[in-house]
Amino acid sequence: MMASSDTEPSAGPMEPLATHLAKARRQYQQWLDRVTPFVLYRWLGTAGLLALFMLRIIFAQGWYIVAYAHAIYLLNLLLAFLQPKFDPSLQDDLLADDLEEGAEGTASPLPSQRDDEFRPFVRRLPEWQFWLSATRATLISIVCSFFEMFDVPVYWPILVVYWFVLFLLTMRRQIQHMVKYKYVPFDIGRKVRYGSHR
Repeated sequence: MMASSDTEPSAGPMEPLATHLAKARRQYQQWLDRVTPFVLYRWLGTAGLLALFMLRIIFAQGWYIVAYAHAIYLLNLLLAFLQPKFDPSLQDDLLADDLEEGAEGTASPLPSQRDDEFRPFVRRLPEWQFWLSATRATLISIVCSFFEMFDVPVYWPILVVYWFVLFLLTMRRQIQHMVKYKYVPFDIGRKVRYGSHR
């Protein structure tokens, strides 16, 4: 027969570290759960971190590559936030392929006519993930700005001009996509309450 000490796995030298990591993960998740309903304050905190990072870059006169990579990542997050989860252009391509093969068409995720059923706009990147990813990226960028190995010498005006050109081209393409498929990723206008006569 085995002794009771043989049935339990022996506690290795990494056991206390794993316990502390699990406790830290739980506390981090509890903090995230507490801040979830406070959308405005979350974004104000992220804007404050972003301002802190920008001040760090301006006063340190360096780490332009880190700032550029951070800006490109934020632009990527913004584009994913503005796009629908199911791209209607891909649905049109699939619908055209199905019709060529003789199959019946599937319903589009966005209404295409006035009589279509209302379908709410579902983002490819939800607001919560957008905020969390942007905040993490900003914190990582701040940390990177304290290490000399990330301070690559570069002529920063070229990066700024290139980023603005990239921003304008991608946003123009996104706006054309929104106009073509008739969707708006924001709640604009007055909210209508049913049963209200005002």
